[in-house]
Order: sequence, then structure tokens, then C-alpha cells
Amino acid sequence: MTKQIRLNAFDMNCAGHIQHGMWTHPRDRSTAYNTLEYWQDLAQTAERGLFDGIFLADIIGVYDVYKDSPAASILNGAQIPVNDPMLLVPAMAAVTKHIGFGVTSNLTYEPPYLFARRASTLDHLTNGRFGWNIVTGYLDSAARGMGLGAQPDHDSRYDIADEYMDVVYKLWEGSWEDGAVLRDRANRVFADPAKVHRIGHFGKHYQVDAIHLSEPSRQRTPVLYQAGASTRGREFAARHAECVFISGPDKENTRHLVADLRRRAVQQGRAPTDIAVFLGRTAVVGRTRRQAEEKYQEYHRHASIEGALAHFSSSTGIDLSRYELDEPIRYEKNNALNSAVEAITTLSREPWTLRRIIGQMGLGSRTAPIVGSAEEVADELIDWAREADIDGFNLSRIVTPESLEDFIDLVIPILQERGVYKRNYAPGSLREKLFGHARLADTHPGALYRRLPPIPQRSAAE
Repeated sequence: MTKQIRLNAFDMNCAGHIQHGMWTHPRDRSTAYNTLEYWQDLAQTAERGLFDGIFLADIIGVYDVYKDSPAASILNGAQIPVNDPMLLVPAMAAVTKHIGFGVTSNLTYEPPYLFARRASTLDHLTNGRFGWNIVTGYLDSAARGMGLGAQPDHDSRYDIADEYMDVVYKLWEGSWEDGAVLRDRANRVFADPAKVHRIGHFGKHYQVDAIHLSEPSRQRTPVLYQAGASTRGREFAARHAECVFISGPDKENTRHLVADLRRRAVQQGRAPTDIAVFLGRTAVVGRTRRQAEEKYQEYHRHASIEGALAHFSSSTGIDLSRYELDEPIRYEKNNALNSAVEAITTLSREPWTLRRIIGQMGLGSRTAPIVGSAEEVADELIDWAREADIDGFNLSRIVTPESLEDFIDLVIPILQERGVYKRNYAPGSLREKLFGHARLADTHPGALYRRLPPIPQRSAAE
């Protein structure tokens, strides 16, 4: 059977997401990001294209490492201003039936008891189409906004996150038994107290003695996304994630990264196919290659290199304004995104310089887009899926909604003709559509917290 390519529309509740400066394009509608209509239109368009999900990024804090100031980010709209992505989900769910929602939420700054209820609420309201992208943050500006001097160090954030996950698993999987909620009007019993349990967690970072406030949702635990590509991030993903978002520079390195993720999952007692890997990409599509190249040049005129450098400087924790154009970027151990730092230093075969970084930023992003005819873009995606063993793509917007509509109208039919993309949605929840089962896999660590029915006692006669 041919492996099916999965697709997420990658977006963020702001005007400037990954391709910085594109909000200035005359056909771009992203400055309407603070309206319900904008997001409902996006959801309906993505569902028309049979996308598996809308993956919403988020950041707490502002990019202020570049030139030691937030000015470049603010001036160029580089993920600032940015609104809460969680509040978009019910509005988009109300006008769609199938598409899922993978939403980023930073666990560092919200107690697990409150977050567990919010996630369950969204899973109820979407009828099982909610997923959580687990992040721990990487900006000191966020820590200062939350009253802290600085964020916890990189690896410690993952240690805290491991314990956080234990708490939410207990709440989602173990507090309410199956069958606890009766809704029995005749006998005036909404739920059976004997089947509702307090969970106790008394760890290093969290102490929780409480009943989960929400009754079990369709998925109980939402589909779990994760995007950490550092060594510690891959350990965390191999244990907890069902969907992993990566950004590989080339097919060979990406293949090694995916193999490492799957190997680590097996070491955790999971199957290699328990993890679906999505690669971050964007595409400029035309009916012909010439049309695509002309469109790329048109988009290029609106790109913001300053916005891209402000974003990348905060991602790496390295102020790129301190470097000369041809000076090699040096590795700096810090508490930003270690995987981003490693990608341009220790893991790169050739030294990265500021000139080389800027050369990749044709559309205001540090990753060059795929540019070509619909057939060429389809070929490239199929090659990536086959050669790098990825399961799908997070496709970020350029000019919205034009870029998404071009992809759906031109590329999707070719992928379908090649037999690598679905023609209809499968029934069920987001997890059922992605993996074929409604609940966490039995091999997932969260499944350990399920409250199983008691084992019948043998009678004396037996």
C-alpha cells in the first residue's frame, strides 16, 4: 500500500508568521487575523483541500535578541502582536466537520490542573478534533513577562515537562472511569461518584490532589504534538509525542533525524509508526515553472530580511547583528532553541555566515521555499516523503489565502492521481483519522494511568 502524505496548514494568530513581510502584499489578508471570519475562511479552505489539520504556532514573549531590542520585530510585525490561538478553535470547529486543530500551548506558565480542563473542553467542543503542541518556551522576554528573572535552562525545562505530562495523563486518563457519566434523569444521577477519583501527584515541581473538572472527552488525551529537535527534545518526543514537527535542511539529515526519533520511540516500548513526522515547508506553485518563478519574484519584493533576522536571532539566542557578513557563526550554548543553534554550527558540514543565512531568506524565512509547477512541487513532496521517511508536511503560508488555495487547486489533484493523498476523510476523531484508534495507544506512557476495571475475585468454591 502506498504511504499517504499528511498535510497541516501551518499558521499563527498574528499577521507575520514565518515568511516575514508578506503582510505587506496587496493580496494578503493576514492583517485581518483578529477577526473570526479570517479563521473560519481558513478552516473551510483547508478542509476543502482535505488537510488533516491546522497547526497553530504560538509564542509567549517578544523577539528582542536582535540588536538587543524588540524594535525590528515590532516594526515588521514578526509574530507581534500575537493573540491566543486556543480561542480560535471553537470558531473554526463550528464551520467544519473533519479537520483537526493542533494548537501550541506553553506548559511552563500554566498549571496542569487548569490546562487539562481547557484541553478537555476543546476536545468536547470539537468532537474529538483537538491536539496539543507541547512546548516549554525559549524566550527570556516571556519569563520576564511572567515575573521571572529568566527562563529555566533548556534541559531542565524538559525535566519539568516530563512531570507535567504525568499530571495531565492522570487527570485525563485516570480521574473519571468509563461509564462514570450516566445522565440518568429518572434516577436523578448525573454521574456515579464511585467512578470518579481524586488523583494524587506529589512531585518535585507539581503537587495536585484533585478530581479532573471535565468529564471524559472523545479522545480523553488530545493528540500530542511536539517540535523539539535537540537531543533532549527528541528524548521527550520519543516518549510523549504522537506527531513531531521538524525542520530538516536536506533529505539526508532529515532521514537521520527521523530514524533517530523512531529508534528512540522503540526504546520507550513504542512502535516506530506510533509517531507521525511532519516536515516544515512552504511552496510557491504555478501552472508552469515560469509562472511560479514570476510569482516568487513578486512575493520576494515584499520580504522583510530584518524581520527574519529578528526571528532567527531569538530562536538561536544569538544576536546576528554582531556578525560581519562573512564571519562564521559560532556555537553558543544558551537556553533558546538548541536544535536551531546546532543546525547552523556543530551539525553543519559547511560554516554558516550571515551572508549565507540572508541568502536563504528569499521570502523572509530562513528556509527556502519549493518553487515550481504543480507537477514539480508534487514530485518534490513525494521525494521528501520517500527519501526522508517523513509522514507529511506543515505547509506555512506566504500570501494568504492565495498560497493555500493555489496548493489545493493545483497540487492536491496531482497527489491524488499519484495515489499518495486521500480523496475523502476517514470517519472519527483526529486520532482515529491519523492512527486508526480513538484513545492513546496501549504502548504510550499515558495509557498507564487508565483506570482499569477491577479483576473479578475467585470464589472459595473455585
